[in-house]
Amino acid sequence: MSEHVEEIEALLHEGRRFFPSPDFVAQANATKSIYEIADADPEAFWAEQARGLTWEHPFSTALNWTPPNATWFEDGLLNASVNCLDRHVAAGLGDRVAYFWVGEPEGDQRRITYADLLAMVSQAANALTELGVKAGDRVAIYLPMIPEAVAAMLACARIGAPHSVIFGGFSADALANRILDADCRVVITADGGFRRGAPSALKDNVDAALASCPDVHAVLVVRRTEQAVTWVEGRDHWWHNVVERQAMTHTPEAFPAEHPLYVMYTSGTTAKPKGILHTTAGYLTHVSTTHRMVFDLKADRDVVWTAADIGWVTGHSYIVYGPLCNGATSVLYEGVPDAGGKDRWWRIVEEFGVTILYTAPTTIRTLMKWGDGFPDSHDLSSLRLLGSVGEPINPEAWMWYRSVIGGNNCPIVDTWWQTETGGIMVTPLPGVTATKPGAAMRAFPGISVDVVDHEGNSVPDGEGGFLVVNRPWPGMTRGIWGDPERFIETYWSQVPGRYFAGDGAKRDEDGDLWVLGRIDDVMNVSGHRLSTAEVEHALVAHHAVAEAAVVGAADATTGQAIVAFVTVKANVVVAETLVEELRAHVGQLIGPIAKPKTILITPELPKTRSGKIMRRLLRDVAEHRALGDTTTLLDPAVVEMIDELMRSSSSDD
Repeated sequence: MSEHVEEIEALLHEGRRFFPSPDFVAQANATKSIYEIADADPEAFWAEQARGLTWEHPFSTALNWTPPNATWFEDGLLNASVNCLDRHVAAGLGDRVAYFWVGEPEGDQRRITYADLLAMVSQAANALTELGVKAGDRVAIYLPMIPEAVAAMLACARIGAPHSVIFGGFSADALANRILDADCRVVITADGGFRRGAPSALKDNVDAALASCPDVHAVLVVRRTEQAVTWVEGRDHWWHNVVERQAMTHTPEAFPAEHPLYVMYTSGTTAKPKGILHTTAGYLTHVSTTHRMVFDLKADRDVVWTAADIGWVTGHSYIVYGPLCNGATSVLYEGVPDAGGKDRWWRIVEEFGVTILYTAPTTIRTLMKWGDGFPDSHDLSSLRLLGSVGEPINPEAWMWYRSVIGGNNCPIVDTWWQTETGGIMVTPLPGVTATKPGAAMRAFPGISVDVVDHEGNSVPDGEGGFLVVNRPWPGMTRGIWGDPERFIETYWSQVPGRYFAGDGAKRDEDGDLWVLGRIDDVMNVSGHRLSTAEVEHALVAHHAVAEAAVVGAADATTGQAIVAFVTVKANVVVAETLVEELRAHVGQLIGPIAKPKTILITPELPKTRSGKIMRRLLRDVAEHRALGDTTTLLDPAVVEMIDELMRSSSSDD
């Protein structure tokens, strides 16, 4: 990879950029004038984009803004499912493929057209109605990456029942917490899913979760893996028995623009996850517009693969709602990148003629680590645009993505956004914006961002600070479910009057944006946001643990890795198996994605004289840096001892 390093250094030193080819510019959806138009009147720009949706009753006002609360297009009426399906079928596009679905087991595939998906969604909407679900009721969805997951989401939207999709990797406890917080009354799940070559149970987790969720009255179960499951008569229903006997037509109801569409849980700086609320019209406007412009979508011929899980916001916005609103064809893949071989992804790109690939830097680095031979053995010439999402991408991975996967012919859109923003906020526009390896470049048209210091003042070019959003945008979260005070404290108190969700950034000498990642106690592990506090709470719930401190440490593959420092209770004898026992314990309480990569058992934790654990110093230890200022510690020798233990442990590995 040395040639990439040298090229990157030369490019950044000279301030050079990658410009799109003249042919790409000539055919691109967006032009430079779009920035001027949007900046001149952002509300008018977004209103024009919203008019591309299908409305039962058109809106008359774009934005009402009483900081920090915004509403968009609020006097309009529409239905999200109609915008994703019915209008395309009515326009004669029923035979267009909505999804090429690929299961993890080899040969497990389905081709689902817009007409097929509309029929599935109509049946599911009828089934939910039969099960007593009404507009406003919340429905939890805990499914693998199968077409029924998309159908369940759109069926909920069709009848006005906000859905809460919960990532299939979360444990029973994490599932229960989210069901209770949103007060879900129905759960849609499966017997299991396939992961890393074997079936993994889901229904068992639901059964365990519902022991503490007495208000759930119905569970709808998709048969996926043929695993044996326990059954509660009267509560549990097979999808194929209840859904597939329903009529394939359903008359949708139009809902107000601000009707809740979904609640998605994301980690915060406390142990309790935050239920991020998104409403209908503004969200659909934002994700359909960004999907069309950022990916330069040609809906009649592109095949888009957003390689993410619908249990995360990337899947909501750029597998489901954005692509379907735009009438696009997508790939929906159930498994891990190396299921069936380390060339599995490239076989999928080749087989389905994928033209747009959007994935996380963690995955890009993993694919890069496996070597060029796997992509080189397949025809990837169908690709015309590449995207990155979930965390800042390092320049070397950016260059590998561009040269090896894109053949030096594909623009790269490195996008910054969050669960809370709903859709892409900072990105190059292909055909318009030049790019630099690792830079997010500039705000999307109609979005205003800034980099500010602690006082809220814009920093000059060449300096860093807090990344903030200056004015409302359509896809913005409408709040934290059931906790308006936490919404204000979390997002609107750091820089009064402006939105801040915890990421740092810098502007280079050219004024281009580089996102630096989290500045709070939220870790970004393989694109998944996890709270340090949540992992700490899981650790101290173990009978042997007295105290725990968790930090995120830089990791070449996952972006950040979870490192835990644990002290045990006085009467506990530390067995050789304790570390693995603790890792398994965290996995059980939160999910496998939260298992610490490293757990260090230490006699004490470094604390200030007031008793506060100095996590800043533990981050230094975890990343093998020279220790920072230790003068405020009660006993500086403690952190020095921990540092020595960590270095000794690392050398043993």
